[in-house]
Amino acid sequence: MKLRIQGNSLRLRLTRTEVTQLHDSGHVESSIQFAPGRSLTYALEGSPHAKSVTASFDGRSIVVAVPTPLITEWADGEQVSIEGPPQAGVQLLIEKDFQCLHKPALQDPDTYPNPLAS
Repeated sequence: MKLRIQGNSLRLRLTRTEVTQLHDSGHVESSIQFAPGRSLTYALEGSPHAKSVTASFDGRSIVVAVPTPLITEWADGEQVSIEGPPQAGVQLLIEKDFQCLHKPALQDPDTYPNPLAS
């Protein structure tokens, strides 16, 4: 899972395997270690109780919660992204990770075919 933070927006991109894992188990997680014992964990999880896409941060972890029905619809369909309402000024976006068009040599076979590829 890729995490992109730019200004007040947070975007998560998931490969096919990660979308399947999220759909099947309700949870996918990654982390980056800055130094021994100092890491940032980021997770995406389905929530049967969530009314919309939300994010929380406890100083060490970012957790984005998505209503379970939205995950099912997104994972099983052609929908590319799930967008959350601005939360305390933060824009949340969850996307399927597409193959790169400008660096074809670096293709990840687990990404989705890019609809703009000829």
